[in-house]
Amino acid sequence: MKRLTSVIFTLLLLTAASAPAFAQTQPAEQQEKPSATQRVISWYNDHLNYGTITLLMTVESSFIPFPSEVIVPPAAYQACDSDNAALYVTPSKFVNVLLVIVFATLGALIGALINYVLSLLLGRPIIYWFADSKVGHMLLLDSAKVQKAEDYFREHGNVSTLVGRFIPAIRQLISIPAGLARMHIGKFILFTSIGAAAWNTVLAILGYVAHGQKDLIDKYNHELTIALLALVAIGVVYVVCKWIISAKKRKNETPTQE
Repeated sequence: MKRLTSVIFTLLLLTAASAPAFAQTQPAEQQEKPSATQRVISWYNDHLNYGTITLLMTVESSFIPFPSEVIVPPAAYQACDSDNAALYVTPSKFVNVLLVIVFATLGALIGALINYVLSLLLGRPIIYWFADSKVGHMLLLDSAKVQKAEDYFREHGNVSTLVGRFIPAIRQLISIPAGLARMHIGKFILFTSIGAAAWNTVLAILGYVAHGQKDLIDKYNHELTIALLALVAIGVVYVVCKWIISAKKRKNETPTQE
């Protein structure tokens, strides 16, 4: 089973849009020692349960670089295997995969809240200083990346915390400008949860349907892209409609001056 998850991980790197650094990983036979990321993945495969899913998704959603593509798909597949006592809860595959999505989304929300709270408390100068520090560079951060996320937030507003979950290099950092802008915590949690749940659902479906077969991944790569765009469109339409309804309601409630 561990070999199967490793195959799924390798194949998912072919289609993963976020995690370009991991796509450049050399073949195993060319590597003398496993990287830190590979060691974490190996540990994850050996200790795959709902707790480790939540833990690594928390890491993935914070400023520490780690791809969700190696967390959710293997978990979704193994959750449907009756031999995996840690993830197989009921004979219903739907329930098991749903639990993977729920715990992955919980972890993503926790990680996003860490970024949000730290940015809110520390402020812009310290955040940018940290991004350009040696520790920040070790975490693949720099002020340009933070600035890019902040510009995206300014351009798209609160909805960027939802849509941004689908965009490489923005997904992990979009919570920082939300905290700097003191975005309403309730809206932040709602938009982040919706975006993370949608993305995790796509990854879970991919992991379960693909079953480690490159042909299937190649076949449905175009459909996956369309599905991602459709989910983003649905989220944007929802937010816009809600804003229009709220605006009309406020206008109707405003007393007319005589």
